[in-house]
Amino acid sequence: MAVHLVVGAGYIGEALARALVARGDTVLVATRSGTTVLGTTSITVDASDPDALAAAAAGAATIFLATGPRQYHRWPELWPPMHRAAIEAAHLSAARLVLMGNLYGYGKDSAMPMSETTPLHPTEPKGQVRADGWELALAAQARGEIDVVEVRASDYFGPGAGRNSQLGSAFFGPVLAGRSARIFGSATEPHSWCYLADIVATLIAAADHRGPWGRVWHVPAAEPLSRAEIAEQVNRLTGEEGSVKALSPAFLRLLGVLVPFIRAANDSSYQFNRPFLVDSIETERLLGVHATPWAESLAFVIESYRAPAERADA
Repeated sequence: MAVHLVVGAGYIGEALARALVARGDTVLVATRSGTTVLGTTSITVDASDPDALAAAAAGAATIFLATGPRQYHRWPELWPPMHRAAIEAAHLSAARLVLMGNLYGYGKDSAMPMSETTPLHPTEPKGQVRADGWELALAAQARGEIDVVEVRASDYFGPGAGRNSQLGSAFFGPVLAGRSARIFGSATEPHSWCYLADIVATLIAAADHRGPWGRVWHVPAAEPLSRAEIAEQVNRLTGEEGSVKALSPAFLRLLGVLVPFIRAANDSSYQFNRPFLVDSIETERLLGVHATPWAESLAFVIESYRAPAERADA
């Protein structure tokens, strides 16, 4: 039975911790606020404190860095100390390090689909700080100090995904009520979306992998769909008549002047205004993880919205 330290208990961190517990592992969950996840041991830790993180990781086989600053616009300030702390903690504790990453570092000029070997070429601050963190980790691996991999996912969705997800409650809530969801970016451009269960499966498979480390894994995604197409699939499954409508780019630019979070989101709007596609052949071939089909993932999401009302009526 392995021991793992999961740093973060947000949407992905909590699901990862629960999945590790379900397979019989011992899981420590480290958060700044001491968040409790059923079946795990809760630890209050500042993820930017390398000594505290190393102490928490003592005896752990793996450190999963599955957290991230909620203040989108402050990533360039807040990510570097967390990257450095995770790398130092892995070095001091001899735990392997699995980073939960994203696709921002590839930038707006990358050819589609993006694969694990696509060069990092960030074109905005959020992508730059994530690329810098990976380069730091790779340098530590090259020095023989740590073993590290990064699992990169496109935009996530699944039961419980909130308003911060481009395919979360702000999308499914209105569509499942037969209304129009207001969305950021194009309604019609195809996009690769990563289902929560597939993200968790890839993180665990990457940690278990006994081949070479110091590499990237992409979370598999089902066939790329636009949000208009996803709304159509939801309508077919539910009989509703929901739709999507893109927010005006001019309105978002104006709002970005006033709201730093929106301004930071506008910097990466290219992801939603053109095809944004992921290749995960390496993950599928070497880790054996495959994307959950749309019909199955959407059925779970729809059920998650309807179950509370059904329980209340029971």
